[in-house]
Amino acid sequence: MNLLDAVKTKNIIKISLDDSLSSALSHLSSSHDAAFIFDDKKKFVGVINPYHALIHASYPGNAKVAHCLFHPPHVKNNYSISKVAQLFIESKLHYLPVFNDKDEFIGITSARRLLTLYKDHQVFKRPISERLKDKNQPLLTIYETDTIANALHLFKTRKISKLIMINRDMKLKGVLTYYDLISNLVAPKHKAHKGDREGGLKLSFQNQPVRNFAKTQLLVLSPNHLMSEALQLILDKQIGSVMIVDENKNPIGVITTRDFLSALIRGKKEKKIEISGKDLSENSRHILSGFFFNLKHWAHRLPNVESVKLFVREEKSGGVFNAMLSLIPKKGEATVVKREGKNLAAILKSMKIKRDKTGLNYPDRKED
Repeated sequence: MNLLDAVKTKNIIKISLDDSLSSALSHLSSSHDAAFIFDDKKKFVGVINPYHALIHASYPGNAKVAHCLFHPPHVKNNYSISKVAQLFIESKLHYLPVFNDKDEFIGITSARRLLTLYKDHQVFKRPISERLKDKNQPLLTIYETDTIANALHLFKTRKISKLIMINRDMKLKGVLTYYDLISNLVAPKHKAHKGDREGGLKLSFQNQPVRNFAKTQLLVLSPNHLMSEALQLILDKQIGSVMIVDENKNPIGVITTRDFLSALIRGKKEKKIEISGKDLSENSRHILSGFFFNLKHWAHRLPNVESVKLFVREEKSGGVFNAMLSLIPKKGEATVVKREGKNLAAILKSMKIKRDKTGLNYPDRKED
């Protein structure tokens, strides 16, 4: 099996640059879903995704798609399965564009397609309890009586898309996802929909209890079940997660698509990539965010480099950009590459470091 077995070429969700964000989001079914955007010449230009448009950023529903684009990593048709799994995790997308050696768009791949191909892999033949220990993360919960405003605060500050809903006895009552709230969030004005009355009083959307929007029909397993059993449920039921409960039916964890993708790349040591900026505009932040995946790809091909740091400063309201790339080896001094210019995208592209027969080749041209 290879990546081409998981590439989809037909029935791809395609959206125009002139469409509104709310129109684009109406075609999607989860926070990790994506609509693919092409220009008038049918060239791929980016995606629209709930997480990046609404959680990472805060675009209004009437914003043009052209202003809300996220630039995902480009998957090449010769990439390894573990590398593609890594890109799914890093991008927080479950759908990515695939390109051939000529950098031509040939289709898309999805986390679900990838996991379907590898569902019988030995890596999934382990108890769920072991995976929960590996995660070593607290279960993020919310009370069923908490308000939507509180849930939105958690989504934003914790950069998550799912909350486990419990009652005051700590019993599992449901799951609230960011996607459950999208239709209200992208509306011109927040309106109270279902459950808009509490104690005879009309409530605004943000003041409603989360139980009015959460899913209450859940699939649950015990920690003694195998990861492969959880994966089969996710694939068969076309859901994104399975709740894990103890013998008293108290929630103790959740297994998501990300856990299975992580299993495919487990054991591979990842290089640390840090990107930071100062005085960046919204557009500059998006360009820098999109560059992260290219930087990650380049860095993993560099020998003896343990971590990479990129710092970008914007000056004169976007008139000048200063960028500094630091390559930190396992031993010895760091190598620093600096660039200055007016075009941030061009500056970042010029910082690509290649490996050749003589070692590392650093471009020395200065962008303006």
